[in-house]
Amino acid sequence: MTIEFVPATRAATKARIALTGPSGSGKTYTGLAIAHRLAESAGGRLAVIDTERGKSQMYKGINGWDFDVFCPQAFSPASLTEALGVAAGKGFPAVLLDSWSHYWSGTEGMLEQVDKRAKGGNNFSGWKEVRPDERRMTDAIVSYPGHIVVTLRVKTEYVVEQVERNGRMQSVPRKVGLKPEQRDGMEYEFDVIGDMDLDNTLSVSKTRIPMLHGAAVSKPGTELADTINDWLADGEDIPGPLAYRADALDPDANVDSLRSLHATVKAAGLLNAPVVDGDGNPTLLGDLIVARAKALPAVAA
Repeated sequence: MTIEFVPATRAATKARIALTGPSGSGKTYTGLAIAHRLAESAGGRLAVIDTERGKSQMYKGINGWDFDVFCPQAFSPASLTEALGVAAGKGFPAVLLDSWSHYWSGTEGMLEQVDKRAKGGNNFSGWKEVRPDERRMTDAIVSYPGHIVVTLRVKTEYVVEQVERNGRMQSVPRKVGLKPEQRDGMEYEFDVIGDMDLDNTLSVSKTRIPMLHGAAVSKPGTELADTINDWLADGEDIPGPLAYRADALDPDANVDSLRSLHATVKAAGLLNAPVVDGDGNPTLLGDLIVARAKALPAVAA
């Protein structure tokens, strides 16, 4: 293998934002405010994958928000990959996933999938079988051809704080968020992670955006969305999943060009990017290229 170092290039990218917090911290409202602004800035509509029994629709019309919604009843990782493929096929420039936690601990989520596939009570075998689906789901979030905002539930507990009231210190219980309900390490996949509290303040706990390091934003919304979008968009435009999909479906494509395209897409880390095939069925970009190549001899015959 030839190893070659080339000049670094800063590419324009789409936002990957995670909002964590306990119940009542404003995750859905904040997610809608940010994601709707990102979709609006891109000149399109927002898609919401609502796992919270349609809660997002309570906010339709507030601040002029209008969006399309899908309310799944089961949450297998493969089903999220499929839903993102449909969203990509319909051209939604931004998706709000409220919440991603259901795909971990909800009905048919990761934990249930592991239990179902465990052999002889050995969870290790279950994890081994389910990990590829989880990897494809995470890759689909990272490589979606648009902005992604996810919310995450957190485990909560009560702590006792000393608060001054009427000149006297009193002990007051306060609900605080702990660990997000998702796999450890998920924070590496996002540009911004904001921890929400019950005062609707977002504290940035991780970010790739220099001006947001350590930021605390009260009632975040469009201004934060614009800051994130402007910084990520300030780079060189490079081909994305939809451009590579068009190449795969090019009527003049042949086995050699598709083999080269597959190598290019693999190098870009986009084999698991969610797209739709020529018939509008959700698939992954790498699978689409392979299927197109396999179909060529039959077409030629």
